[in-house]
Amino acid sequence: MIASSHVAAQIKEFDEKGFLVLQSLLPDDFVGRLTREVDHWVDSGLRQRSIDACLHPERCPVPEMVELEMGAHGELAAYPPLLELLEDKNLLGPAFVFHHLHSDRRPSGAPGKPWHHDYEQRPQRHRRLPMVHVLHYLQGLRPGMGDLAVLPGSHHKVADKDARSHLGTDVLPGEVLITELPPGSAVVLHSALLHTRRAGSVSAAEGAARYMIDASYCRTGEPWPPVKPYWRQILAAGRERRLGQERWGKLFEERHFSAYQPADARREA
Repeated sequence: MIASSHVAAQIKEFDEKGFLVLQSLLPDDFVGRLTREVDHWVDSGLRQRSIDACLHPERCPVPEMVELEMGAHGELAAYPPLLELLEDKNLLGPAFVFHHLHSDRRPSGAPGKPWHHDYEQRPQRHRRLPMVHVLHYLQGLRPGMGDLAVLPGSHHKVADKDARSHLGTDVLPGEVLITELPPGSAVVLHSALLHTRRAGSVSAAEGAARYMIDASYCRTGEPWPPVKPYWRQILAAGRERRLGQERWGKLFEERHFSAYQPADARREA
């Protein structure tokens, strides 16, 4: 378990605020392995092919590899210190499954992303079951890399994902801005929490690429909609690699998901 009085206090406040920050969650060697895999994922074109397969499943084939088949990415999805934390009753509790994972590297000066949330429900109707997105910042965050802003408490209101996208990346009353994190840090969000990525600065230091791996998990209890047409292949990769099997043997079960809906996948990608 991640031992810290500060983390424990954040966990107690998670239901109220909807987020917590885990500084230096991942050790340096693990960060190095993940960073090299992200570079391969982006530079080889695998990331773009995975996006194309979601946007145009009728004509774009499933990529030859999914993220969980990369060594360190699979380990990250079932990283014991993180899963132990998610077992807390104030987060997901003991009954939860892996939902999906995205991996990306954004250059300095990259555009932002408007206010949105990522709670998977179609249509949006309640918040009885929690879902979380864990944003792993491999090289941390520094001013100019693309700040993360969150709106505490906004996860309690049922709304469409893009209900505030018309606001762009504007500063909102009550927001919390996260601009600096050490390498290997993560931000855990209730998936219904409104958040935005501000644009990076073109004057950011050379080499200040923004590496982020976004891993999502959800409490079991009713079917969750998948976000990728090849979601079964992703879960199968986790089972085949026996990720988390020593303690979380049901982490990659298929029975907790509903049918894939292509129209929604286009919006997700």
